[in-house]
Amino acid sequence: MSSAYLYLLLDLAAISIPLACSFYSGANFSKKWRYLLPALLLPAAIFIAWDVLYTHWGVWGFNATYLTGVTIINLPLEEWLFFICIPYACVFTYFAFTHLIKREPFGKIKQPLTWLLITVLLVTGLLNLGKIYTSVTFISLAAFLIMHVYFFKAHYLGRFYFTYLIILIPFFIINGILTGSGIEDQVVWYDNSENLGIRIGTIPIEDIFYGMLLILMNVTVFEELQVERLRRK
Repeated sequence: MSSAYLYLLLDLAAISIPLACSFYSGANFSKKWRYLLPALLLPAAIFIAWDVLYTHWGVWGFNATYLTGVTIINLPLEEWLFFICIPYACVFTYFAFTHLIKREPFGKIKQPLTWLLITVLLVTGLLNLGKIYTSVTFISLAAFLIMHVYFFKAHYLGRFYFTYLIILIPFFIINGILTGSGIEDQVVWYDNSENLGIRIGTIPIEDIFYGMLLILMNVTVFEELQVERLRRK
């Protein structure tokens, strides 16, 4: 098979099993699609705009060898699909764990953990203002977590932390391939002057927190829409 389909196949592989399992009668995820659709599209709009800018500025870019060649606003089609396929799989995983695990993960340490994350992210972001990927990602995630503490007061943050730890397993596989693990070159390249230069395998450490911000935004919209519907009843 041509390497031009690699990124597309990764997108489709990520969503295939969650989509197939969405109709399981014990926990029918398809019944939540009314909340899921805006939970996918709103963060996708933000992240695609971010992506377009960073690609234009050369913060990162894409290797045409692994792409079908279809582009929209200078972004590969596969990158657009990434912001639908990956969040769908992640929100499905979150939904599944919510049904499987009734006890609140992290319990009393959820709040201290959140403040620890906020502190580390803010300090690191502010100390690296000259590195646009590091600073914007870390400060944005810290700000969104602060919103959770004071505005959303989310009951689901512990479940999100637990789910994200599990999600990191397939994340390292898919993102590892995208950044060059197991293939001759890399699908996505980075200008290391705009990040910390710290990699886990081939993955820039910023990707972990970029992904965390994306999925937390998906989960937040998904959960808050359901809370709002209950309030109106």
